Amino acid sequence: MSKVHNYSAGPCILPQEVMKEAAASILNFNDLDLSLIEISHRSKDFIDVMEEARSLVKEILEIPNGYQVLFLQGGASLGFLTAAYNMMGANKTGGYLVTGAWAKKAAKEGGFVGNSKIIASSEDKNFNYIPKNYSLDNSLDYFHVTSNNTIFGTQLKSLPETNVPIVCDMSSDIFSKKVNISNYDLIYAGAQKNMGPAGTTLYIVKDSVLESNAVPIPTMLNLKTHVDKDSMFNTPPVFAIYTSMLTLRWLKKNGGIDWIEKLNQSKADLIYNEVDRNSLFTGTANVEDRSNMNATFDLTNQDVKTEFDQLLAENNISGLKGHRSVGGYRASMYNALPLESVEVLVNSMKELENKKG
Repeated sequence: MSKVHNYSAGPCILPQEVMKEAAASILNFNDLDLSLIEISHRSKDFIDVMEEARSLVKEILEIPNGYQVLFLQGGASLGFLTAAYNMMGANKTGGYLVTGAWAKKAAKEGGFVGNSKIIASSEDKNFNYIPKNYSLDNSLDYFHVTSNNTIFGTQLKSLPETNVPIVCDMSSDIFSKKVNISNYDLIYAGAQKNMGPAGTTLYIVKDSVLESNAVPIPTMLNLKTHVDKDSMFNTPPVFAIYTSMLTLRWLKKNGGIDWIEKLNQSKADLIYNEVDRNSLFTGTANVEDRSNMNATFDLTNQDVKTEFDQLLAENNISGLKGHRSVGGYRASMYNALPLESVEVLVNSMKELENKKG
């Protein structure tokens, strides 16, 4: 069978060795002659999985003391509301940097808990850039940012200097590069980009966030509920957590964050250099804000679209269609996408130029 070059924006490509081991666990986990998905989540076999997954997160991201790691459910979409409940303080005001569709939804959910204040937004140019030169004041209980915008292909490169606690949705670039965890009070990230299959969400929360709450929090949305029960307050999504654990093992074995950051930079450089060089393509995101995870671009001449799409199909390139709100193409280059796949895409772009440029 020919290799498929999978550019899916999420759920996305995972390492083949992880997929094989995860698949085997469905039939027989830990030589128990039982499936992973039918054993008790309270059994030692699964508790060991949960503890290893949390331990690997702490090790790979170099999480300092004073933070807790949780694997919960609900995706980042529930994280929008969970973050607001747990971070809202006496001022009842959260600040939001709106850089894309998901950041806009996060701000909306914050409004259910308190005052959701838009600090800056790039919606005026269809989110093709990251706002800069905005100011924060101490009336904010927290400041919410989205580190990477999958739809529009932009990525946050720096944080403002502030004493305001920072919350970050890192769903689409966590584990792709070095992060100074101490800059944040709360991080949340859906697994389905760089960690595992859809179904679990990683939370990294500072202990001080758990100490007091200015608003009443529903039990399931209170992060202290889950910290007190070691991320096992209710039945966890066992398969998603196990597969995430395997992916983190794979990342550690290959060299961790240092290794994957260099690889991701190489992939991004390769595709963006071709987009900028090739007369038939143009990037859609502001150059200085381009994402290393999601490269968005389009044809300069739509008359060659049919031929380019045919080249993509012939070369087994899947999932390159851009989001409907942007159009064009989107190359999602998450951790498990090999450099070889980007080379195949770039060669297809060069072939189109040779024929039609």
